[in-house]
Amino acid sequence: MNSIVNLAEDRILITGAHGFLGRHVTSAFEAAGAKHLLRPTHAELDLLDRAAVTNWFEQHRPSVVVHLAAVVGGIGANRRHPGRFFYENLVMGVDLIEAARCFDVKKIVTVGTICAYPKFTPVPFQEDDLWNGYPEETNAPYGIAKKALLVMGQAYRQEYGTNAVYLLPVNLYGPHDDFNPMTSHVIPALIRKMIEARDAGAGEVEVWGDGSPSREFLHVRDAARAIVLATRHYDGADPVNIGTGGEITIKELAEQIRELAGFSGALKWNPDQPNGQPRRALATDRAKARFGFTAEIPFATGLAETIAWWQAHGAEETGAEDKTT
Repeated sequence: MNSIVNLAEDRILITGAHGFLGRHVTSAFEAAGAKHLLRPTHAELDLLDRAAVTNWFEQHRPSVVVHLAAVVGGIGANRRHPGRFFYENLVMGVDLIEAARCFDVKKIVTVGTICAYPKFTPVPFQEDDLWNGYPEETNAPYGIAKKALLVMGQAYRQEYGTNAVYLLPVNLYGPHDDFNPMTSHVIPALIRKMIEARDAGAGEVEVWGDGSPSREFLHVRDAARAIVLATRHYDGADPVNIGTGGEITIKELAEQIRELAGFSGALKWNPDQPNGQPRRALATDRAKARFGFTAEIPFATGLAETIAWWQAHGAEETGAEDKTT
Protein backbone atom coordinates (compact mmCIF):
# COMPACT_ATOMS: atom_id res chain seq x y z
CA MET A 1 0.00 0.00 0.00
CA ASN A 2 1.14 3.54 -0.76
CA SER A 3 2.02 5.10 2.61
CA ILE A 4 1.88 8.74 1.46
CA VAL A 5 -0.94 10.54 3.27
CA ASN A 6 -3.25 12.50 0.97
CA LEU A 7 -5.31 14.87 3.09
CA ALA A 8 -7.83 15.43 0.32
CA GLU A 9 -8.55 11.72 -0.10
CA ASP A 10 -7.57 9.73 2.99
CA ARG A 11 -10.13 8.80 5.62
CA ILE A 12 -8.40 9.79 8.86
CA LEU A 13 -9.61 8.32 12.13
CA ILE A 14 -8.82 10.50 15.15
CA THR A 15 -9.42 8.69 18.43
CA GLY A 16 -10.08 11.00 21.35
CA ALA A 17 -11.11 13.67 18.86
CA HIS A 18 -13.52 15.32 21.31
CA GLY A 19 -10.99 15.70 24.11
CA PHE A 20 -8.54 18.45 24.96
CA LEU A 21 -5.85 17.58 22.41
CA GLY A 22 -8.26 15.99 19.94
CA ARG A 23 -10.30 19.08 19.22
CA HIS A 24 -7.12 21.03 18.42
CA VAL A 25 -5.76 18.20 16.24
CA THR A 26 -9.06 18.17 14.36
CA SER A 27 -8.78 21.91 13.71
CA ALA A 28 -5.16 21.54 12.60
CA PHE A 29 -6.04 18.79 10.12
CA GLU A 30 -8.92 20.86 8.76
CA ALA A 31 -6.63 23.86 8.36
CA ALA A 32 -4.14 21.67 6.47
CA GLY A 33 -6.84 20.56 4.02
CA ALA A 34 -8.12 17.24 5.40
CA LYS A 35 -11.50 16.41 3.87
CA HIS A 36 -12.49 13.11 5.48
CA LEU A 37 -12.00 13.16 9.25
CA LEU A 38 -13.61 10.38 11.27
CA ARG A 39 -14.27 11.54 14.84
CA PRO A 40 -16.33 8.93 16.66
CA THR A 41 -17.53 9.56 20.18
CA HIS A 42 -17.08 6.97 22.92
CA ALA A 43 -20.69 5.89 22.37
CA GLU A 44 -19.96 5.32 18.69
CA LEU A 45 -16.63 3.54 19.19
CA ASP A 46 -15.72 1.90 22.49
CA LEU A 47 -11.99 1.27 22.24
CA LEU A 48 -12.16 -1.18 25.16
CA ASP A 49 -14.48 -3.47 23.19
CA ARG A 50 -12.46 -5.46 20.65
CA ALA A 51 -15.50 -6.60 18.69
CA ALA A 52 -16.80 -3.03 18.52
CA VAL A 53 -13.44 -1.83 17.20
CA THR A 54 -13.40 -4.52 14.52
CA ASN A 55 -16.97 -3.77 13.49
CA TRP A 56 -16.28 -0.04 13.33
CA PHE A 57 -13.25 -0.57 11.06
CA GLU A 58 -15.29 -2.91 8.87
CA GLN A 59 -17.96 -0.26 8.45
CA HIS A 60 -15.87 2.92 8.10
CA ARG A 61 -12.58 1.72 6.57
CA PRO A 62 -10.15 4.43 7.71
CA SER A 63 -6.92 4.65 5.74
CA VAL A 64 -4.99 6.58 8.44
CA VAL A 65 -5.27 6.30 12.23
CA VAL A 66 -4.18 9.02 14.68
CA HIS A 67 -4.46 7.57 18.19
CA LEU A 68 -4.92 10.26 20.83
CA ALA A 69 -7.45 8.62 23.16
CA ALA A 70 -6.17 8.04 26.67
CA VAL A 71 -7.30 7.85 30.26
CA VAL A 72 -5.26 10.65 31.78
CA GLY A 73 -4.85 12.75 34.90
CA GLY A 74 -2.41 14.46 37.21
CA ILE A 75 -0.45 12.91 40.06
CA GLY A 76 -3.53 12.48 42.23
CA ALA A 77 -5.52 10.64 39.56
CA ASN A 78 -2.54 8.42 38.74
CA ARG A 79 -2.19 7.49 42.41
CA ARG A 80 -5.89 6.66 42.74
CA HIS A 81 -6.20 4.61 39.55
CA PRO A 82 -2.88 2.92 38.63
CA GLY A 83 -4.60 -0.30 37.58
CA ARG A 84 -7.22 1.39 35.46
CA PHE A 85 -4.68 3.72 33.84
CA PHE A 86 -2.47 0.77 32.92
CA TYR A 87 -5.20 -1.55 31.65
CA GLU A 88 -7.35 0.87 29.68
CA ASN A 89 -4.50 2.74 28.00
CA LEU A 90 -2.83 -0.52 27.01
CA VAL A 91 -5.96 -2.27 25.75
CA MET A 92 -7.21 0.71 23.76
CA GLY A 93 -3.94 0.97 21.88
CA VAL A 94 -3.37 -2.75 21.38
CA ASP A 95 -6.80 -3.46 19.91
CA LEU A 96 -6.72 -0.33 17.76
CA ILE A 97 -3.30 -1.07 16.24
CA GLU A 98 -4.26 -4.69 15.61
CA ALA A 99 -7.47 -3.60 13.86
CA ALA A 100 -5.50 -1.12 11.78
CA ARG A 101 -3.16 -3.93 10.70
CA CYS A 102 -6.00 -6.28 9.86
CA PHE A 103 -7.72 -3.66 7.72
CA ASP A 104 -4.52 -2.63 5.94
CA VAL A 105 -4.43 0.96 7.24
CA LYS A 106 -1.60 2.79 5.49
CA LYS A 107 -0.36 4.69 8.56
CA ILE A 108 -0.78 4.69 12.34
CA VAL A 109 0.32 7.67 14.42
CA THR A 110 0.38 6.85 18.14
CA VAL A 111 0.73 9.71 20.61
CA GLY A 112 2.53 8.54 23.73
CA THR A 113 3.58 10.40 26.86
CA ILE A 114 6.64 11.90 28.46
CA CYS A 115 5.69 9.83 31.53
CA ALA A 116 7.28 6.89 29.69
CA TYR A 117 10.78 8.23 30.37
CA PRO A 118 12.86 6.93 33.30
CA LYS A 119 12.56 8.89 36.54
CA PHE A 120 16.15 10.11 36.46
CA THR A 121 16.62 10.68 32.73
CA PRO A 122 19.43 13.17 32.04
CA VAL A 123 18.11 16.55 30.86
CA PRO A 124 17.34 17.20 28.08
CA PHE A 125 15.58 13.87 27.50
CA GLN A 126 16.95 12.13 24.41
CA GLU A 127 14.75 9.55 22.69
CA ASP A 128 17.54 6.99 23.02
CA ASP A 129 17.26 7.26 26.84
CA LEU A 130 13.71 5.92 26.85
CA TRP A 131 14.68 2.45 28.10
CA ASN A 132 17.41 3.41 30.58
CA GLY A 133 15.38 2.98 33.77
CA TYR A 134 11.96 2.78 35.41
CA PRO A 135 9.51 5.72 35.15
CA GLU A 136 8.62 7.94 38.10
CA GLU A 137 6.52 5.78 40.39
CA THR A 138 3.31 7.81 40.58
CA ASN A 139 2.69 7.62 36.83
CA ALA A 140 4.67 4.51 35.87
CA PRO A 141 1.63 2.34 35.06
CA TYR A 142 0.33 4.94 32.61
CA GLY A 143 3.76 5.58 31.11
CA ILE A 144 4.61 1.90 30.67
CA ALA A 145 1.23 1.14 29.08
CA LYS A 146 1.76 3.88 26.52
CA LYS A 147 5.40 2.87 25.93
CA ALA A 148 4.29 -0.67 25.17
CA LEU A 149 2.49 0.74 22.13
CA LEU A 150 5.84 1.95 20.79
CA VAL A 151 7.13 -1.62 21.02
CA MET A 152 4.00 -2.92 19.34
CA GLY A 153 4.31 -0.46 16.47
CA GLN A 154 7.96 -1.32 15.93
CA ALA A 155 7.20 -5.06 16.09
CA TYR A 156 4.38 -4.71 13.57
CA ARG A 157 6.63 -2.66 11.30
CA GLN A 158 9.24 -5.44 11.42
CA GLU A 159 6.88 -8.38 10.89
CA TYR A 160 4.03 -6.93 8.83
CA GLY A 161 5.46 -3.78 7.26
CA THR A 162 3.02 -1.59 9.21
CA ASN A 163 3.84 2.11 8.95
CA ALA A 164 3.47 2.91 12.66
CA VAL A 165 5.05 6.07 14.07
CA TYR A 166 5.25 7.16 17.70
CA LEU A 167 5.34 10.67 19.17
CA LEU A 168 6.28 11.72 22.72
CA PRO A 169 4.70 15.08 23.57
CA VAL A 170 5.75 16.95 26.68
CA ASN A 171 3.18 18.34 29.15
CA LEU A 172 0.44 20.15 27.21
CA TYR A 173 -1.63 23.17 28.21
CA GLY A 174 -4.03 25.62 26.61
CA PRO A 175 -7.73 26.39 26.07
CA HIS A 176 -10.14 23.52 26.76
CA ASP A 177 -7.72 21.81 29.15
CA ASP A 178 -9.13 19.68 31.98
CA PHE A 179 -9.72 21.98 34.97
CA ASN A 180 -11.41 19.35 37.15
CA PRO A 181 -9.52 19.35 40.49
CA MET A 182 -9.75 15.54 40.65
CA THR A 183 -7.98 14.93 37.34
CA SER A 184 -6.24 18.09 36.15
CA HIS A 185 -2.53 18.56 35.53
CA VAL A 186 -0.47 21.26 37.17
CA ILE A 187 -1.22 24.31 34.96
CA PRO A 188 -5.03 24.09 34.95
CA ALA A 189 -5.00 23.05 38.61
CA LEU A 190 -3.00 26.11 39.61
CA ILE A 191 -4.99 28.47 37.39
CA ARG A 192 -8.26 27.34 38.94
CA LYS A 193 -6.88 27.48 42.48
CA MET A 194 -5.47 30.99 42.02
CA ILE A 195 -8.58 32.45 40.43
CA GLU A 196 -10.95 30.88 42.95
CA ALA A 197 -8.74 32.08 45.80
CA ARG A 198 -8.57 35.57 44.29
CA ASP A 199 -12.35 35.75 43.90
CA ALA A 200 -12.91 34.44 47.43
CA GLY A 201 -10.40 36.86 48.95
CA ALA A 202 -8.36 33.95 50.35
CA GLY A 203 -4.98 34.64 51.89
CA GLU A 204 -3.13 31.60 50.55
CA VAL A 205 -3.18 28.73 48.07
CA GLU A 206 -1.77 25.27 48.78
CA VAL A 207 0.60 23.85 46.17
CA TRP A 208 1.75 20.22 46.20
CA GLY A 209 5.41 19.38 46.77
CA ASP A 210 8.22 21.81 47.46
CA GLY A 211 8.34 23.62 44.10
CA SER A 212 11.76 22.30 43.09
CA PRO A 213 10.85 19.97 40.16
CA SER A 214 11.05 21.36 36.66
CA ARG A 215 8.69 20.84 33.76
CA GLU A 216 8.50 21.71 30.10
CA PHE A 217 5.17 22.83 28.68
CA LEU A 218 3.94 22.84 25.09
CA HIS A 219 0.90 24.75 23.91
CA VAL A 220 -1.76 22.37 22.64
CA ARG A 221 -1.98 24.11 19.23
CA ASP A 222 1.75 23.59 18.72
CA ALA A 223 1.29 19.93 19.65
CA ALA A 224 -1.58 19.60 17.18
CA ARG A 225 0.53 21.10 14.42
CA ALA A 226 3.34 18.66 15.20
CA ILE A 227 0.96 15.71 14.96
CA VAL A 228 -0.30 16.83 11.54
CA LEU A 229 3.27 17.32 10.30
CA ALA A 230 4.28 13.87 11.52
CA THR A 231 1.21 12.29 9.94
CA ARG A 232 2.05 13.85 6.60
CA HIS A 233 5.84 13.64 6.57
CA TYR A 234 7.28 11.11 9.06
CA ASP A 235 7.47 7.38 8.34
CA GLY A 236 10.23 6.17 10.69
CA ALA A 237 10.36 3.58 13.45
CA ASP A 238 12.16 5.84 15.95
CA PRO A 239 10.09 7.63 18.62
CA VAL A 240 10.14 11.42 18.35
CA ASN A 241 9.94 13.99 21.15
CA ILE A 242 7.49 16.87 20.71
CA GLY A 243 8.31 19.88 22.84
CA THR A 244 9.88 23.31 23.13
CA GLY A 245 13.26 22.50 24.68
CA GLY A 246 12.50 24.92 27.56
CA GLU A 247 12.25 24.26 31.28
CA ILE A 248 10.62 25.97 34.28
CA THR A 249 10.44 24.98 37.95
CA ILE A 250 7.06 24.44 39.57
CA LYS A 251 7.87 27.27 41.98
CA GLU A 252 8.50 29.67 39.08
CA LEU A 253 5.37 28.42 37.33
CA ALA A 254 3.18 28.96 40.39
CA GLU A 255 4.51 32.47 40.88
CA GLN A 256 3.94 33.32 37.23
CA ILE A 257 0.35 32.04 37.34
CA ARG A 258 -0.27 33.90 40.60
CA GLU A 259 0.80 37.14 38.96
CA LEU A 260 -1.16 36.60 35.73
CA ALA A 261 -4.27 35.55 37.65
CA GLY A 262 -4.11 38.60 39.91
CA PHE A 263 -3.91 36.63 43.15
CA SER A 264 -2.04 38.54 45.85
CA GLY A 265 -2.00 35.89 48.56
CA ALA A 266 0.75 33.50 49.62
CA LEU A 267 1.76 30.15 48.16
CA LYS A 268 1.73 27.42 50.82
CA TRP A 269 3.94 24.54 49.72
CA ASN A 270 3.00 21.10 50.99
CA PRO A 271 6.09 18.85 50.96
CA ASP A 272 4.02 15.94 52.28
CA GLN A 273 2.54 15.62 48.78
CA PRO A 274 4.65 14.13 45.96
CA ASN A 275 6.84 16.22 43.69
CA GLY A 276 6.66 13.77 40.80
CA GLN A 277 9.60 13.41 38.43
CA PRO A 278 12.52 15.68 39.46
CA ARG A 279 13.10 17.27 36.03
CA ARG A 280 11.49 17.19 32.61
CA ALA A 281 12.77 18.84 29.47
CA LEU A 282 13.10 17.37 26.01
CA ALA A 283 15.69 17.35 23.28
CA THR A 284 13.72 18.42 20.20
CA ASP A 285 16.27 18.07 17.39
CA ARG A 286 14.73 14.90 15.98
CA ALA A 287 11.30 16.45 15.38
CA LYS A 288 12.86 19.34 13.50
CA ALA A 289 15.08 17.07 11.43
CA ARG A 290 12.47 14.39 10.63
CA PHE A 291 9.41 16.51 9.86
CA GLY A 292 10.25 20.17 10.35
CA PHE A 293 8.54 20.88 13.66
CA THR A 294 9.57 23.63 16.05
CA ALA A 295 7.30 25.17 18.69
CA GLU A 296 6.08 28.69 17.99
CA ILE A 297 3.83 29.89 20.84
CA PRO A 298 5.77 31.63 23.66
CA PHE A 299 4.98 30.22 27.08
CA ALA A 300 3.94 33.54 28.64
CA THR A 301 1.57 34.20 25.74
CA GLY A 302 0.02 30.75 25.93
CA LEU A 303 -0.31 30.91 29.71
CA ALA A 304 -2.12 34.25 29.58
CA GLU A 305 -4.44 32.88 26.89
CA THR A 306 -5.23 29.81 28.99
CA ILE A 307 -6.03 31.90 32.06
CA ALA A 308 -8.28 34.19 29.99
CA TRP A 309 -10.05 31.16 28.52
CA TRP A 310 -10.73 29.68 31.95
CA GLN A 311 -12.05 32.99 33.27
CA ALA A 312 -14.42 33.21 30.31
CA HIS A 313 -15.53 29.56 30.21
CA GLY A 314 -14.83 28.08 33.64
CA ALA A 315 -18.45 28.11 34.71
CA GLU A 316 -19.27 25.85 31.75
CA GLU A 317 -16.64 23.26 32.70
CA THR A 318 -17.97 20.62 35.08
CA GLY A 319 -15.61 17.72 34.34
CA ALA A 320 -15.65 14.22 35.75
CA GLU A 321 -13.05 11.99 37.31
CA ASP A 322 -13.70 9.21 34.78
CA LYS A 323 -12.65 10.85 31.56
CA THR A 324 -11.22 9.58 28.31
CA THR A 325 -9.74 12.27 26.08
